[in-house]
Amino acid sequence: MHVALITLDGHLSSAAERAFSRLKRVAPGLECSLHCAGEWSGNPGALAACQQAIGKANVVIACMLFVEEHIQAVLPHLEARREGADAMLCFISAAEIIRLTKIGGLDMSAPQKGPLALLKKLRGGKNKSGSPSSSDGEKQLRMLKRLPRILRFIPGKAQDLRVYFLAMQYWLAGSEDNIRNLVALVVSEYATGPRKALREAITTESPAEYPEVGLYHPRSKKGIVEDITKLPKAPKDAVGTVGVLLMRSYVLSGNTRHYDSVIQSLEERGLHVIPAFAGGLDARPAVEKYFHNFDGSPSIDGLVSLTGFSLVGGPAYNDARAAEELLAKLDVPYTAAHATEFQTLEDWQESEQGLLPVETTIMVAIPELDGAAAPTIFGGRSRSAEPDRTRDMHPHTERAERLAARVARKVQLRKTERARRKIAVVLFNFPPNSGAVGTAAYLAVFHSVFNTLQRLAAEGYTVDLPEDVDALRTRILEGNASQYGADANVCHTVDVDHHVRTLPWLEAIEKAWGPAPGKHQSDGRGIHVLGAEFGNVLVGIQPAFGYEGDPMRLLFDRGLAPTHAFAAFYQYLRKGFKADAVLHFGTHGALEFMPGKQSGMSAECWPDRLIGDLPNFYLYAANNPSEGTVAKRRSGATLVSYLTPPMAQAGLYNDLADLQASIDRWRSLEPDAQVERDELVALIQTQAAALELVEAEPAWPNVADAEIAALRQRLDELRETLIPEGMHVVGEPPNRSQRVDWLAAVASEDRGLAEDGERLEALASGREARTLIAADDDEARRSLMERLEAFNRALSEDSELPGIVRALDGGFIRPVAGGDILRNPDTLPTGRNLHGFDPFRIPSAYAMKTGQDQAQDLLDRIRQETVDWPNSIAIVLWGSDNLKNEGQPIAQALHLMGARPRVDSYGRLCGAELMPLEELGRPRIDVVITLSGIFRDLLPDQTRLLAEAAWLAASADEPLDMNHLRAHALDYQERNGCDLETAALRVFSNASGAYGSNVNQLVDAGTWEDGDELAEQYTRRKCFAYGRTGAPRREAELLQDALGHVGHAYQNLESAELGVTTIDHYFDTLGGISRAAKRVRGEAVEVYIGDQTRGGNTIRPLEDQVALESRTRLLHPRWYEGLLVHGYEGVKQLDSHVANTLGWSGTTTKVAPWVYQRLTETFVLDEEMRKRLAELNPAASARVAQRLIEASERDFWQPDDETLEQLERAGEELEDRLEGITESAAA
Repeated sequence: MHVALITLDGHLSSAAERAFSRLKRVAPGLECSLHCAGEWSGNPGALAACQQAIGKANVVIACMLFVEEHIQAVLPHLEARREGADAMLCFISAAEIIRLTKIGGLDMSAPQKGPLALLKKLRGGKNKSGSPSSSDGEKQLRMLKRLPRILRFIPGKAQDLRVYFLAMQYWLAGSEDNIRNLVALVVSEYATGPRKALREAITTESPAEYPEVGLYHPRSKKGIVEDITKLPKAPKDAVGTVGVLLMRSYVLSGNTRHYDSVIQSLEERGLHVIPAFAGGLDARPAVEKYFHNFDGSPSIDGLVSLTGFSLVGGPAYNDARAAEELLAKLDVPYTAAHATEFQTLEDWQESEQGLLPVETTIMVAIPELDGAAAPTIFGGRSRSAEPDRTRDMHPHTERAERLAARVARKVQLRKTERARRKIAVVLFNFPPNSGAVGTAAYLAVFHSVFNTLQRLAAEGYTVDLPEDVDALRTRILEGNASQYGADANVCHTVDVDHHVRTLPWLEAIEKAWGPAPGKHQSDGRGIHVLGAEFGNVLVGIQPAFGYEGDPMRLLFDRGLAPTHAFAAFYQYLRKGFKADAVLHFGTHGALEFMPGKQSGMSAECWPDRLIGDLPNFYLYAANNPSEGTVAKRRSGATLVSYLTPPMAQAGLYNDLADLQASIDRWRSLEPDAQVERDELVALIQTQAAALELVEAEPAWPNVADAEIAALRQRLDELRETLIPEGMHVVGEPPNRSQRVDWLAAVASEDRGLAEDGERLEALASGREARTLIAADDDEARRSLMERLEAFNRALSEDSELPGIVRALDGGFIRPVAGGDILRNPDTLPTGRNLHGFDPFRIPSAYAMKTGQDQAQDLLDRIRQETVDWPNSIAIVLWGSDNLKNEGQPIAQALHLMGARPRVDSYGRLCGAELMPLEELGRPRIDVVITLSGIFRDLLPDQTRLLAEAAWLAASADEPLDMNHLRAHALDYQERNGCDLETAALRVFSNASGAYGSNVNQLVDAGTWEDGDELAEQYTRRKCFAYGRTGAPRREAELLQDALGHVGHAYQNLESAELGVTTIDHYFDTLGGISRAAKRVRGEAVEVYIGDQTRGGNTIRPLEDQVALESRTRLLHPRWYEGLLVHGYEGVKQLDSHVANTLGWSGTTTKVAPWVYQRLTETFVLDEEMRKRLAELNPAASARVAQRLIEASERDFWQPDDETLEQLERAGEELEDRLEGITESAAA
């Protein structure tokens, strides 16, 4: 007789093998096998063995099958065996598995009635908030134990149901005895035919009972106890107490070596450890019972979960809100660590990727929703284990020690008096030598640092507070910089001999950068640490990557070691300055993007090496959960979100305002004022032509209603475009005027309310919405008013400095889904720990509907230019956009291919399916998808979803003229002799651990020769194809072939605070792929931007988008004056916008020449403005002039001789000023 037991992982493996041996001794003909779904990934042999075992099994027991790929791997085999087996028992699994249960008269595929209805009793109820109560699990387990006793007295099918419930009891208390009795029960009840004799040979006992909530300690005499006093006593000199959450199933089965290692490592650091467990995948009962004092205060100084799951829920569901409330009540640092469940430790160690996609989702992404930080591996299965223990968990000693060290440092931080705490605040400097020291996205860094120092001093920290912001900036940027020839003040010099003697990874760094001390921040004898100390707070400047301006490194290096200076900086923070914590200040630095695994860091990963065990906090923009998540997963950071700048309608200015006045005058004329009307038509055309809004010739007709109406529409777009005003200052919430602008932007869905300045002013002044609602306001407006009141309240209070203080106190930082504040006001208040949306729910149903509409808008826009459907479209997908809007860009790509997500019975993403052509109503588009490195890291399941959609389209037996992807794939397959799987690859990104195309670096350095060099750079970096397995492979030839079919490139613009000229990532990716396609095709592709910043979707050609942003941002006094208020940092932002404009010219030539002319006139030829910029930031102002000259030299615009001469002379003046050569100095 054959019994096959199929489950998720191997935590019961040793106990099961011992149980199987005991059964075989009393029933020699009984053959039992255990199969773990977690072993199937990358191990076809294990899956095949399971499928064969099902095929010959007389009894099949399946449990803990929730993951779709596991279900689909065995579902057909289970279905095929169901009728031929003596018994098939399925529980604690997805619905499609449970329905296969068939034991005796119990058939779970039939409607539930009679005794079967008792199953509903085990589903539990919900509390008032709609979440399961923490007592539900306990109640359900009590019910589970009572039901078999009740059912004993009910004849018929009830006896089969009794067996079913008993089987669940045995499994949930999965010790060796209970696994033995589980198999014995099913065999003794259902063995038939020649196997019936086994019924007499096997006896069963009642389930052995163990505590549902209890404690475990490897040094406890009884192992499992319920009384906390029975644990080993806390040492008298304990430095703190840590609660550790374990999986009950591992404890009961005796599979605890990985737990024992962590407990030991924590205790070796002087910590008292309370290891607790709870049944039912809900940790709340254990936390409530063992981690609180009698008065409700926490009895622990830190919490560590070793379960690998959410605090409330397992692989099937999670209740993040309940977990957040539990953790907020504790208010201690929370760390979620994990063992490798679906691969061996050796597989993980050897992998460039690190954790598998399913591991990243379940063990890292889902716990992040609870507020978990610093995900760390501590153990797993091992190929090198003893032959009979390969399925057991084993510790990874080095990682367990790293975990323990990090937890101990957080406890130490919490216990250290504020006056004694040493804090390192890290500023960024990228690119170097460009006036970029202390810049970050949307943030006035120096003002924000000053406010932070003020607050820390008020909270009891030892801070030598500078007089004001200017004094702070001067001490950091100037100080002794000229003495050392450095970019900023040198606060410490690391002696080269000390560096060589103490740096553990010297060999790897010298291999990349040569002998110490290297060329960066070095005087030949030592390495400079830049920054300044302010009492116990060091404000340090993170060194640059090191390869800036080096095109050969950019072209050929996939990933580098950090420079000597970079490594020495973090070594100094930890061991020289001896910081208790580090606060990375603003979005974003370079630490988290250093080479290493995507997730599941090892000791060989540079972010892990550099940060070590130092508690890492990161002030991060609230609208950027994607890059923030990279910082969390790769450098162990806890994020503290900050607000983006206030948003307001751009309005019209200067000549644009004059043009609007002329149009208003024309509209106000009486019909009989024909002479003046004709004169105004001519004037309006002249004014508009001077602004490059219309052509100067031919002259408009006297009746120019249509022309003026079109012009009015363009002016309305310019006036109503939202622009950010200045930069955000931490500790200074928006003022009332700024809040009115915010409220108007949020209320844009209700135009009448958005333009009701009186009511918005009242709300911004603190009036309650209920006092402002008018009698004729409908329900939608009333609801919006209430939301605006809450929005204003959240904007009015500073939550960021309190968040920083709480983080540095070792408190719990509440989690929040990051996103566009206008479209997702729940991102407020700031000061919280950012995360993305639940990855199992991306793309959401809403995102699919919206994304499909947006894709159709793109197709409609393209078909305005050409009647035919597009053949192939290149689309760029970023992690940030998809995490903010629940996956709308993913939905766009899917819809273009005629595909949609497939979800499992829990509503979780599990794959793709094709829409029938009849439903689609058009050909399938061949979509070449470029993913950012961050998308690849954070959304592995979505990467595979897109790859599967492309594969399904290529495999569909459809007419080639209705399926362009299949047509191109078959053609490539025939020409290259490859399989269809390869030919259908359409999802491209970087190699594992690498980010960006580095086209932006070449443009910034000005070292590229022509556009083909940019195309080559893009193709080399972005030619790694990701297929249905999620593993990358280099496919440069395939990428180039696919780009040869591309006629259009597209990317969406998600957030109003961003524009395509705001950051260089846009031209780095969308510009890069467009230039790469042009090189293959021999002609330029059309580039489109989908502007969704106002909630709708406007498809614009790139040239129109750049022109719009130039008029509403770069050339708009309201915008640039808002930046220049912040001085040094504001000028750097101006420089970045000009550089990004140049990047678009280099990659697409879609920037109109007038843009450069106006920039030159506004910022360089205007003497007063030029001097102002030079005084605020000499380096950045000189770069603005250099970039405009470069644009002329590259023939992106052709200024007249006089303008060019003036520009070059002004550029020389700015260079002289930068080098300290001024008229007064020369005199």
